[in-house]
Amino acid sequence: MLLRSKRSGQVNGAWLAFLASVVLLLVLIGLLMWNPRSRDRRPLFVYCAAGLKPPIEEIAHTYEEEYGVQIQLTYGGSETLLANLDISQRGDLYIPADESYIEKARAKGLLDEDIALARMTPVLAVRKGNPKNLRSLNDLLQRKDVLLAQAEPGAAAVGLLTRKALEKTGRWEALRKRTQVFKPTVTDVANDVKLGTVDAGIVWDATVAQCGGDLEKVTLSELKSVRGDVCVGVLRSCNRPASALHFARYLAANDKGLRVFADKGYEPVDGDLWENGEPVLTLYAGAMLRPAIEETIDAFAEREGIPRSNIRCVYNGCGILVSQMKTGQRPDAYFACDATFLKEVKDLFLDDITVSTNQLVLLVHKGNPKDIRSIRDLKRPGMRIGIGNEHQCAMGLLTQETFRQAGLKEDVQKAVVVEAATGDALVNQMLAAPDSLDAVVAYISNANKASDRLEAIAIDLPCAVAAQPLAVGRESTCKHLAGRLKRAILSRTSRERFEENGFKWKASQP
Repeated sequence: MLLRSKRSGQVNGAWLAFLASVVLLLVLIGLLMWNPRSRDRRPLFVYCAAGLKPPIEEIAHTYEEEYGVQIQLTYGGSETLLANLDISQRGDLYIPADESYIEKARAKGLLDEDIALARMTPVLAVRKGNPKNLRSLNDLLQRKDVLLAQAEPGAAAVGLLTRKALEKTGRWEALRKRTQVFKPTVTDVANDVKLGTVDAGIVWDATVAQCGGDLEKVTLSELKSVRGDVCVGVLRSCNRPASALHFARYLAANDKGLRVFADKGYEPVDGDLWENGEPVLTLYAGAMLRPAIEETIDAFAEREGIPRSNIRCVYNGCGILVSQMKTGQRPDAYFACDATFLKEVKDLFLDDITVSTNQLVLLVHKGNPKDIRSIRDLKRPGMRIGIGNEHQCAMGLLTQETFRQAGLKEDVQKAVVVEAATGDALVNQMLAAPDSLDAVVAYISNANKASDRLEAIAIDLPCAVAAQPLAVGRESTCKHLAGRLKRAILSRTSRERFEENGFKWKASQP
């Protein structure tokens, strides 16, 4: 018995040791594979215009080293790539040489978000020293000793933009006839000039800058105002948008990808800061907007792959929010309850858009026990009314203007027993203490959550309508992220949420 017991103990101990070693091995493997900065290590498939290869390739390599995600790049002319992705319906990101192709992709239903990266200008590329002494478009049209190459307008952005610009001046057909060869990409054109098979070619200014001194540029007056606006777009075929947007934000960050674009001769846009890939965005919004936008913000954070807590929504009366901004606080975006309050801080924001309107109503208890039919009934003796504080919220300011235009301001003010910063606060008091208030003046949207206990009575005055504008902060360090949130709020799905909450939609679809 003693021997058997001893042997059993030895076996159990060995078995436990074996299990422990297996667990330790699995933990070590997990630690080796785990990258805390990458949510998804599967490769990303990117369609990229050939003229953008130098910066994109370098940025992708750095990103791969930093986050362990392989970036698979396919190069070609912008139009050619668009045709390929339209046929294949595969891929994660599309980076053409001009935003016109982004718009084409969007019109075809191939693309969702896009982020601006950089700008380029078409120029004439010649060999170092400009041996043919080419100075103008006339030299290309009139001299018989000049061989010219261009990018095919039906394949590459630089060719398309050149054709469009010269068609406006009536000079395209003449230049087309003087062109010896059309190439599929701008890189092919530059190579022909370098090899001496042609004397000149129309390429991007950034392309010349990348040729190591072998080429120099000649600015053509007819093309100097033409711009190729480079954007990266997330394709609808992408099944992991959070990963795609992570790389897209990396490309478009001032302190990451845009540095490389600048080094390679492009004019980078004013991008966002990288902030370790998890940016923090602050949205100031009127309290009444909360039920209409919360689900949209949740979905936006999930798609962007950033923690929901990183989108800091500050809901309050607009008077209070404006006061905070006047004392130095700077949100990345502001969604006001009424345009009046945005006007007070207009200089802090970029162009705004009116998203919706909301109607002031009288809210009374179910069954309308006081038989209130219009705002004129509020001046009856013994009435107890709640309204918004005109210094703290748009609703209060609008209420006072409504009373004034109805000629009731002094009479109704005597019945006011509660002034609050938000319509929700008024509704909550009516529900919590029914005997304390006979009616409140609030927005129709405030009544939605309590429609089983409250009734809404319309206020039929034109002034009793508030318009809700949305704008991105001028000083924001994440303007592009805030702009995409703005686009999300303007989406069709968001519109449905607004209308479900009693708002009337005013904005056109983005």
